[in-house]
Amino acid sequence: MTESKSVFNQTSTSESPGNRFYRTVWRWHFYAGLFVIPFMLILAATGIIYLFKPQLDAAMYHNLMFVQPGAATLAYSEQIKFAEKAYPDATVTQVMPNIAPDRSTEVLLTTADERNLMIFVNPYTGKVLGNRDEDNNLQAIARKIHGELLIGKLGDYIVELAACWALVLLLTGLYLWLPRHQFSILGTFVPRLWSKNKRIFWRDLHAVPGFYGVLLIGFLILTGLPWTGFWGDTFAQVWGKFPAQMWDDVPQSTVLTGSLNQRGQVVPWAVGQLPIPQSTASAHNNHSNHADSTISQQGVAASEPVSIDSVITLAQAKGAPPGYNVVFPEGETGVYTVSAFPNDPTQEVTMHIDQYSGQVLADVRWEDYALVPKAVEMGISIHMGKYFGLANQLLMLFASLITMLLSITGTVMWWQRRPRGSGLIGAPEMLPYAQSWQLPLVITAVLGLLFPLVGISLILVLVLDRLVLNRIPALKRIFT
Repeated sequence: MTESKSVFNQTSTSESPGNRFYRTVWRWHFYAGLFVIPFMLILAATGIIYLFKPQLDAAMYHNLMFVQPGAATLAYSEQIKFAEKAYPDATVTQVMPNIAPDRSTEVLLTTADERNLMIFVNPYTGKVLGNRDEDNNLQAIARKIHGELLIGKLGDYIVELAACWALVLLLTGLYLWLPRHQFSILGTFVPRLWSKNKRIFWRDLHAVPGFYGVLLIGFLILTGLPWTGFWGDTFAQVWGKFPAQMWDDVPQSTVLTGSLNQRGQVVPWAVGQLPIPQSTASAHNNHSNHADSTISQQGVAASEPVSIDSVITLAQAKGAPPGYNVVFPEGETGVYTVSAFPNDPTQEVTMHIDQYSGQVLADVRWEDYALVPKAVEMGISIHMGKYFGLANQLLMLFASLITMLLSITGTVMWWQRRPRGSGLIGAPEMLPYAQSWQLPLVITAVLGLLFPLVGISLILVLVLDRLVLNRIPALKRIFT
């Protein structure tokens, strides 16, 4: 917003259509900010915490994650037995082999009271180093707030709605940033922070960084949307399919691979819609009847029951990168799932393995993804600050800090520009000209097609703005 538009309620009936449209966009920008700002501050703050998860984990849990390298590691089945002995009433659900000689093995257990504990085991001695509550640590709580505000599905929808409205805020803000009269470098590309005029100071501190950060903030929003519950699920159902011929003649369940992410990030977004295959006892019997002592094509001894050691050997033989997880089967038809969600998405691996025969029932890699899932996975990796190391983290930190700056300066500007003696909200005055709503309605229709939740909410706002606030004097006094 420019300084020449500093008073909300001075509208002339002779205003030009261009000026009327400007003030309509201004009103939209105001309403979007009114709703979005609290959530943008929350998302930016929690995003920063999770962005630096590797460094924070290493600092907070150094005594659990790091060990003195030894001569030889114990078998993983032995390491798991040490964890089970320390927590006899718990069930092993997942294991992550040590990713480096000086790192511990991580074993995820579900306790009798349904807590998820990550147990850290010294791979050389089997000593249990301690545990971390996977549902109640700093990064886990930050992630839950970031994704669902700690209130489940409703919070997920609220976050999605706020993110979509943030796109409206960015688009309208960009329009308001454009010089309307004469062009000047100062105030457009260079903030006049030396100005003694508080309105100019805060306006420039809001508008100029907003221009420089608009693409990064838009990128954060768009790359976060695939994880949302409404738009993200619909998007995944359309673009996250795989050809059925990739695993012909394999028994499939109705459970999707994405369900494994209930305990945190386990599998990539791209395989979320992949049905989890089923293990079959008949396959085990067939292998037993025709087995010998050699290793089968899948890398597991066909004459022996599949153990976690053989599954890990198979994962390593198949080229799973360090940091992969092995999720244990659930029930008699469950499968082992080997999944790698590394910093470089081109190295992602998702394998489902029959728990009886060791047969690889599904093996999905980067080259199996379609173009859209590849773009989503690359975007997610950059969004999380993983793809190109510390520089990636700092870039996303900059985007998060710009988001917080815009939220704070926008609030200050509203408070300063709010006319004295006005209502509680002090929104820009509603315009009486119907023609000023034609283009906004077109924009609403386009946004509604792309993002249904924001389209529905925009229609509600338009109806309330035109038919309710304008007709009820008490409400009009509150908002203007």
